[in-house]
Amino acid sequence: MITAIEKEIVSLLKDGDKKAITLLYENYADALYGVIKKVISDDDTAQDVLQESFVKIWRYAKKYDASKAKLFTWLYRIAYNSAIDKVRSYKNKQDKEVQIETSSVYKITSNELNQDVLDLRKHLGVIDEKYQIVINALFFEGMTQQEASEELSIPLGTIKSRLKIGLRELKKIYDPQ
Repeated sequence: MITAIEKEIVSLLKDGDKKAITLLYENYADALYGVIKKVISDDDTAQDVLQESFVKIWRYAKKYDASKAKLFTWLYRIAYNSAIDKVRSYKNKQDKEVQIETSSVYKITSNELNQDVLDLRKHLGVIDEKYQIVINALFFEGMTQQEASEELSIPLGTIKSRLKIGLRELKKIYDPQ
């Protein structure tokens, strides 16, 4: 059974009346916060998700269809899905961050570095000029392959080939076998 307040909120939402958000917040914020807290334990993050949920509710208000779901069910789904999205987003971000504690970058001593490799520019002069130009553009000038192709007026496929061959030639200098 739809209550009078629900009818009023739905009507205001359909009309794009901002009073709807105030009524939604007054009547549903605590319940939606409870839904979010079941997924996210951190209070600050849960508050952020609640805020994001209300923004989504407002943005999608005209799409609400009372024949498909009760108002609270629709609100619940938005809040719950927002919480799940936040958890996934946080997990993805954490997975992509460099974990300095587990990284060996800072543990390498100068004795472990091949000192011959550190002077790439010096050895670059040994290989054919067409490979030098490409490697210089990509590694020392910081261009992408596409940018190097445009800047040097060389087809992208040729840039890729010259890079591959140039690196192979440099490898012969650094790792003669």
